[in-house]
Amino acid sequence: MTTSTRGTAKVPAVLVLEDGRIFRGRAYGAVGETFGEAVFSTGMTGYQETLTDPSYHRQVVVMTAPHVGNTGVNDEDPESARIWVSGYVVRDPARVSSNWRARRSLDEELRDQGVVGIQGIDTRALTRHLRERGAMRVGIFSGNALPDEGSLLAEVRRQPEMTGADLSAEVATKEPYVVPAIGEKKFTVAAVDLGIKGMTPHRMAERGIEVHVLPATATAEDVYAVNPDGVFFSNGPGDPATADGPVAVMQEVLRRKTPLFGICFGNQILGRALGFGTYKLKYGHRGINQPVQDRTTGKVEVTAHNHGFAVDAPLDKVSDTPFGRAEVSHVCLNDNVVEGLQLLDQPAFSVQYHPEAAAGPHDAAYLFDRFVSLMEAERA
Repeated sequence: MTTSTRGTAKVPAVLVLEDGRIFRGRAYGAVGETFGEAVFSTGMTGYQETLTDPSYHRQVVVMTAPHVGNTGVNDEDPESARIWVSGYVVRDPARVSSNWRARRSLDEELRDQGVVGIQGIDTRALTRHLRERGAMRVGIFSGNALPDEGSLLAEVRRQPEMTGADLSAEVATKEPYVVPAIGEKKFTVAAVDLGIKGMTPHRMAERGIEVHVLPATATAEDVYAVNPDGVFFSNGPGDPATADGPVAVMQEVLRRKTPLFGICFGNQILGRALGFGTYKLKYGHRGINQPVQDRTTGKVEVTAHNHGFAVDAPLDKVSDTPFGRAEVSHVCLNDNVVEGLQLLDQPAFSVQYHPEAAAGPHDAAYLFDRFVSLMEAERA
């Protein structure tokens, strides 16, 4: 990615999809060129959390909400230390930030972090195109990257695809760190960081859990060195078919029957650990308004999602696995995609969505309480 941070409001820009479709607009954020997988997010708010979610690494995010940037950027809401999206696409960015917590505009933040974007295009048409054709490689070009427009499509098609991408170690912490329990410490959890969001260990800390966040490359020995009461596997980017290391660690956790909770990428890791396959969705689930049914209670939740891969597990029966019986516990009501797994013979479960809900609804916050209950039962 090459960028410039000069004024961008009137700089021409183009977005080129790998199937040859082109959208023309104006630069937004940094000027230059960037590449990634084109995906769309259906959230009408929470853009700051979206931008800083490590699961969006190497993706160009198209916002379906037409007006973005209204509340500017603050210093409280980021989910990590930087913006992770490789590009940003909006229709009508706010000209003025209007929120008492705002410290700068979204345009300024994108420029300061070198994130190339485009504004003024028909994001509804682009979203419909991606729904029909599927997520695909894309490039955004502006400024000096524009003159030879005939070569842009070839550049896009030279970029690597998301299938087969091993990305979790690129976004995870390099060194372990600890998030202390808030109030009385009740449990210790080892959290394997595959692209963890800042709110996730905070949600556990609120419940009296001391969280030891470990790198994506952590071994089973590293996990058990902190003497955990439970083990957590986080969200993250890339193709779960490449995550052989985390799968091996999770299988050791299952062998020891330590209480286990996984979300998003962690759900896919559990699927693989149990012997199920994974596959790439046509355009994925991204946004904060996805309906999911908890099949254990019948309750329907509005949930926050960010995933382009899913677990291939049977919805209509209990499966026998090397670690006991397993079943699909949650399902997406839009397309019947597996949204959760649970073991029936030991304390392990996972969900495909983001129960820390940053940003988004809090319908699924109870899942952290369910994890606590597993650890309480194991201790008893």
